[in-house]
Amino acid sequence: MPGPYACNKSNLNGVEVLPDHLCIQHMFSDQTSSLKFSEGKIPFYLGGEVFDTYYKFFGPDIDASILSIAQGPLVVLHGSGMSHDYLTTLADLAPSTTVIFYDQLGSGQSSRLLWKDSSFWTIDLFIAQLENVLYFFGISHCFNLLGHCWGGVLASEFIARRQPKGLQSLVLSNTSASSKLRNELLAAQRLKLPERVQGTLKKHEAAGTTKTEDYRTAMRVFWAKHGCRVQPFPPEFIYTQCVSEDVEDPRVLEAMNGNMRLDSEWDMTQTVIPSMRHVPTLLITADLTESASAPHTPQWGERERYMTVVAEFLKQTGHERCVLKNFLVDVFRI
Repeated sequence: MPGPYACNKSNLNGVEVLPDHLCIQHMFSDQTSSLKFSEGKIPFYLGGEVFDTYYKFFGPDIDASILSIAQGPLVVLHGSGMSHDYLTTLADLAPSTTVIFYDQLGSGQSSRLLWKDSSFWTIDLFIAQLENVLYFFGISHCFNLLGHCWGGVLASEFIARRQPKGLQSLVLSNTSASSKLRNELLAAQRLKLPERVQGTLKKHEAAGTTKTEDYRTAMRVFWAKHGCRVQPFPPEFIYTQCVSEDVEDPRVLEAMNGNMRLDSEWDMTQTVIPSMRHVPTLLITADLTESASAPHTPQWGERERYMTVVAEFLKQTGHERCVLKNFLVDVFRI
């Protein structure tokens, strides 16, 4: 079986989904790899233990202070069980703002913590890690958040539970507001897959063999159709897929779907939204039609348009960032 950083090529229904081998040093596309960045690891002390948080940031001048940009840096929160790499297109914003990425615990190059049971993985844990990142960079008093998929859930819960005074604006990109509605949509999308692929998914889910290569190959077809329609897949997206398919480390996703109940009960409309009314917010949704180029990852399918919208939003909310009181929600459909 392939390890987390080496995946097999699979072709099902004519869609090439992964290359024969992908090394970490070759994972960046040309446009991203030409940008300067700084990287390292942040110690995260928790309950007498110390863990590592891997970070990477891009900016107008990586040797200068992160706070040299008046509007504050943009901190990016990735999807569940993944790494930050598939979101590094957001480095396109670096000419105008500092963009900070990090891998959440259990993912990417941060501490994987294979020995931790499901009770360890809580929303409060990920909030504490985010707060530690903000503290490390000295930006708790002035920062922006962009959350994609689960990252948007994390950002929303962070705001609701902590009411961070330094948060200047929020971008929720392709984030579900309700587990129930998300599950209904996913079920409808799966019915559009070829019958052979549907059969493979159902067979392994019923048998509890979802860690097999056969099941993962079928899921890659789903992602090629409903996740990222850029073909061939960008190297960063492939690398993140390899990380999320790590057969040795499924615990984060299992915990999120277990004690966090993100797969069945989470609904931001009832508890979270009332606590977010003071935060200028941009909602980025998706066109789910068959002809759409960016159903779940518009940062790839509509890269230039996506960056223009986010950059303009940050610029607009940045003018009166420290005194802005009125709730602002812009909804942009990619």
